[in-house]
Amino acid sequence: MAVTTRERVKRAAVKLFADKGFHGTGIRDLAQEAKLSSASLYHYMGTKEELLAEIMRDSLGALLESAKQAVADVTDPRQRLSRLVALHVTTHARQPKETRVVDHEIGVLSPKARRTVVGLRDEYERLWSDAIADGVREGVFDTAEPTITRIALLEMCNGVARWYSPKGTLGLDALAGHYVRLAMRALGVSDGRHAVS
Repeated sequence: MAVTTRERVKRAAVKLFADKGFHGTGIRDLAQEAKLSSASLYHYMGTKEELLAEIMRDSLGALLESAKQAVADVTDPRQRLSRLVALHVTTHARQPKETRVVDHEIGVLSPKARRTVVGLRDEYERLWSDAIADGVREGVFDTAEPTITRIALLEMCNGVARWYSPKGTLGLDALAGHYVRLAMRALGVSDGRHAVS
């Protein structure tokens, strides 16, 4: 399927924002990467901030929908959290530039643009919070600090975007499984009843 000019501009922005940062990326850089003139670039993107906010909304929206589907009708907190960890790891491994932009550039958005993006992020992280809280309540997770544990697990999984290579010795499914086991150990689960399925 042919890539539209609009999509080409977004891909160029993702690459440059991830590599150079939002403030380090100029309009001329974007135009050159997208193979457009600077004058015609605005026709496809609006402002640079609007383009950044759209990339973030698209990325977080897709992650949120995938996460909701992954845990729909799953009652076991271990299973829910295992699926969330595996999804987070594989998404960050497959889309490192998009996730780097979302993770590192949110602070440059204006308050209005930031509200929508933060809302999506909070809704996604609530799935993690709920799984951990349910696991603690049911006695299958053991943590005195559920919020800090959630933040630590997310940070651990976020790091995959910085170093993962498909050329590495560990396949993506095996990597996700290893992260699930690390997460379960952090929550005091060691009986192996947390396979992702």
